[in-house]
Amino acid sequence: MTRDLTVAVRQVSRRFGEVHALTDLTIEVPTGAITVLLGPNGAGKTTAIRMITGALGPDSGSVEVFGTDPSGPDGLAVRRRCGVVSAKPSLYDRLDGWDNMRYSAELYGLGRGADVDRRIREAAARFGIEAAMDQMVGGFSTGMKTRLALARSVLHQPDLLLLDEPTSGLDPESAVAVLEMIRQMTDDGRTVLMCTHLLLEAEGLADQVVVMEHGTSLVWGAPDELARQYWPSPTVRISSSDGTALHALADADGVLSVELDDAAQTADPDAPVVATVEVDRTERTPALVARLVGAGVPVAAVVPFDPTLEDLYFAVRRTRANPGDPADGTHSPPPLVAKSTEPSARARRSAVADMAR
Repeated sequence: MTRDLTVAVRQVSRRFGEVHALTDLTIEVPTGAITVLLGPNGAGKTTAIRMITGALGPDSGSVEVFGTDPSGPDGLAVRRRCGVVSAKPSLYDRLDGWDNMRYSAELYGLGRGADVDRRIREAAARFGIEAAMDQMVGGFSTGMKTRLALARSVLHQPDLLLLDEPTSGLDPESAVAVLEMIRQMTDDGRTVLMCTHLLLEAEGLADQVVVMEHGTSLVWGAPDELARQYWPSPTVRISSSDGTALHALADADGVLSVELDDAAQTADPDAPVVATVEVDRTERTPALVARLVGAGVPVAAVVPFDPTLEDLYFAVRRTRANPGDPADGTHSPPPLVAKSTEPSARARRSAVADMAR
């Protein structure tokens, strides 16, 4: 069944002189969901956003937003259905919040009057800045400016929100609040495409991720589905001071692989060795622990491995760096880098919601 897509970027390339900003980039943004573009600085995320708004046209490939080419004759109609928040929003410091919003309302073709003022008030209240709207924007904090830019972006009730590093420069509490507000936008049926290089904030937000590097998309899809491609079998991390006994688990029934991480012992001889054990099914874990305990092997910890978005991101990057490995996740799992002290993906998503409340 074909998904309902708001944005479809297919095999797009774009050069600036000799610089290849985008190379065969493919992005599909499902309607009513949050898609997050992940990648280091210079990966092409902002250029991709500019393509989607029609500010730039592709050298090759195609871009469709609401089924229309945003850089074509109907580009204005496309942009009127979009709300954009850039990494450094352009605001008028010598105007107060009201006048900044009223000016934007006129640019969106909303005009003036009581109905527009009501919209402004509702948007300001939604993002927690209603009490500051009479102040000059030049006196706003970074967090307040970001909230004003978000309020401005929804003033005309857009169907698609394009957010470029929306938490850049924010303190942790403001960043979590902004992320929760972004999640609430999809509850109203809006579609969100967000750029970030902060993996933790994407962990708690993304319905779909697109991992980018050097202007191209390496993989895309729902985080849990991508994790299953890279780690198709259950994995558990077992810690013990006896690395030899841990390595011997490779002979146990149902064990597919054992990888030892004894780096901690290099710095501290008393630190436990951690074995990453891949099994054919989760129910094997109690038998492995019983085998160790029965042999008198001290077991310090047993932690199921629940891949985070950070694990996935670096697994994709490592695969890309190894010649001969496919970049679509359909390969043997790469070495795991998760630490047993890290919260699980589900715990991180829950933490974002709890902090916002």
